[in-house]
Amino acid sequence: MLLEVKNLSKNFGGLKAVHRLSFSVEEGEIFGQIGPNGAGKTTAFNLITGFYKPDEGEIWFKGENLVGLKPFHICQRGVCRTFQLAKPFRDLTVLRNVMMGSFLKTPLPKEAEGRALETLSFVKLLDKKDEFARSLNTIDQRRLELARALATEPTLLLLDEMMAGLNPKEFEEAIALIHRVRVRGITVIVVEHVIKAIMALSDRILVVHQGTKIAEGKPQEIIKDLKVIEAYLGKGYRHA
Repeated sequence: MLLEVKNLSKNFGGLKAVHRLSFSVEEGEIFGQIGPNGAGKTTAFNLITGFYKPDEGEIWFKGENLVGLKPFHICQRGVCRTFQLAKPFRDLTVLRNVMMGSFLKTPLPKEAEGRALETLSFVKLLDKKDEFARSLNTIDQRRLELARALATEPTLLLLDEMMAGLNPKEFEEAIALIHRVRVRGITVIVVEHVIKAIMALSDRILVVHQGTKIAEGKPQEIIKDLKVIEAYLGKGYRHA
């Protein structure tokens, strides 16, 4: 098992953002995570990547407990994430942004640049390498955010609502790109509100509600689960 999350909890005052959450992710999977707004999905990402320290629980990655490690050290071990809102260095070029990720693996500028250029080619952003990050449109900002994460050469990549704000054509391009990431041997956890995206991408899906797991299984099982329909999809949902 690549990642094992065991009884993970995080409280903010009286709010139980994540409560005794447990799940595991196998190497090579695309693992989906869904739930209503405020369900604890992004908090779980922040716990796994070291931005928050859990109140209780364990996070095992490749046999090592990540709890207590700083985000930088977790990234060095091969766990990287993107954010709901793209956070590039707006006044740097696209290439320089991606080189920031490359420097995690090499101190040599020429080598970092080479890795960054290869990554930009992979996400189909090479033609904009000399543009400033602030000039990019929504889909290209998403591509840049992904490229910066890929440049760290992760084993496990956490994608937080990469589809937000995309039109139908961009949506399909993003789906194809994530599948290509998996082909590169990278395991992916995807948080999404777009149920079509989760269904198209995921091998298995975790459903969280009020910080706890209410269901886990294959997409065709999750879409028919009455607890999921009531908590997330809505009582009026009908599966074809």
